[in-house]
Amino acid sequence: MSNTTPPKPPVPGYTGPGSPQDVPPVPGSSPIDTSTLPKPIRDELEAPDPVAIDTSAAELKDGLNRCPKCGSTDIRHKVGSDLLVCVYCRNEWDGARVEEEFGFGEGIANLRGTNMASGARNIAADAASLMSFKCTACGAEVTVNTESAMTARCHWCRHVFGVNEQVANGAVPDAVLPFHITKDDAVARIRQFVDKRRMFALKEFKEQFTPENVTGVYLPYMIVDGNVSAAVAGQGEIKTREYTRGTGNNKKTYYDADVYQVERQVDFCVDDLPLESSTERGNLDTKVNTNNIINTILPFDTKNAVKWNASYLAGFTSEKRNADVALLQPRLEDQFLSIARAQVEASVNRYDRGVRWEQEQLNVHGTRWVAMYLPVWLYSFHQPGSNGGLLHYIAVNGRTGETMGSVPVQQWKLLLAALTAGTVIEGIAIGILASSS
Repeated sequence: MSNTTPPKPPVPGYTGPGSPQDVPPVPGSSPIDTSTLPKPIRDELEAPDPVAIDTSAAELKDGLNRCPKCGSTDIRHKVGSDLLVCVYCRNEWDGARVEEEFGFGEGIANLRGTNMASGARNIAADAASLMSFKCTACGAEVTVNTESAMTARCHWCRHVFGVNEQVANGAVPDAVLPFHITKDDAVARIRQFVDKRRMFALKEFKEQFTPENVTGVYLPYMIVDGNVSAAVAGQGEIKTREYTRGTGNNKKTYYDADVYQVERQVDFCVDDLPLESSTERGNLDTKVNTNNIINTILPFDTKNAVKWNASYLAGFTSEKRNADVALLQPRLEDQFLSIARAQVEASVNRYDRGVRWEQEQLNVHGTRWVAMYLPVWLYSFHQPGSNGGLLHYIAVNGRTGETMGSVPVQQWKLLLAALTAGTVIEGIAIGILASSS
């Protein structure tokens, strides 16, 4: 009797070992019927591919920005204007405004899908921060670390190189809004801001306060245009009666109101909405930093931003963008919903007891994303404490001069002032009662 196991009957389609038909079908290889999927997933799969807008400057890809008059590469930004000036021959010229150069101020109502300029593309995971240029004048190799600088000078022939090619590491935006406020002006504004709060300021802060250490920094933002629709629904109340019940300290005020179901739908366009594209700067944890100070010096006149040119950054520092469009989408949608609520506010004034929105629906038809550097003068102070302490900022808008900041205070001084004010107010109240009696 044989112990050999009899062969199994052939499987349909089986043609023997080694046949391509032995390989099972790849899961998901057949077309997906998107109509059977949940709406968020269906919308994402059916959304059109992002549209690319080329903002690269072919004339600057070798890293050299030459004076159109003499050919020198020693170019500086003339603070207080949007001009570039040649250090060698003193020739001055304007940068091209991106609104006119690429039509970013047009067609917002017709936007469909996601449109991204070159500098707003996704950052490559393996992109390096070090960029090397071969000097065309002497052949030397010059390296620029985009983590901390965007320009460098050849150590042999003194040519100045700038990172102008839009490499996929987040260092090169599409546009830059040059500084108009000078450092001396920024220092004066910061000094004035602190002087008004010096009485309650922390002793260490006053001792170490050196406004001359203020730094001019270009912060990375995404400037977004949007074509949006929104619908909101909820309950609105109109007061019909107000009355009081109880006596003495047990009095309570009551309201009667008619309650209505309220629905609103609005279509609107958003032009140049700024979003921080640095996750560190977008971290608004008030326990460890005062980053929200930056938002208080908005807005910037982004309509005047010029086409990217690294020469504008000479003498300033900059932060690299590290957030892609997908990461910023939730924050953008929150902003759009806030705008939608503001859009319908005028139409619900009759509900004097207010409206409580219970349902909100947002439909983003199209967006356009442009990466931009915005100018800020910054003064910082680290206050020691638990969990790493607190980082305080005083910021000056590099275009308008708007100033806001956080000054560390001595709590006992505030408490003493509050108690003193309370004693004075109580004394005034007693005086008034005495005179009336």
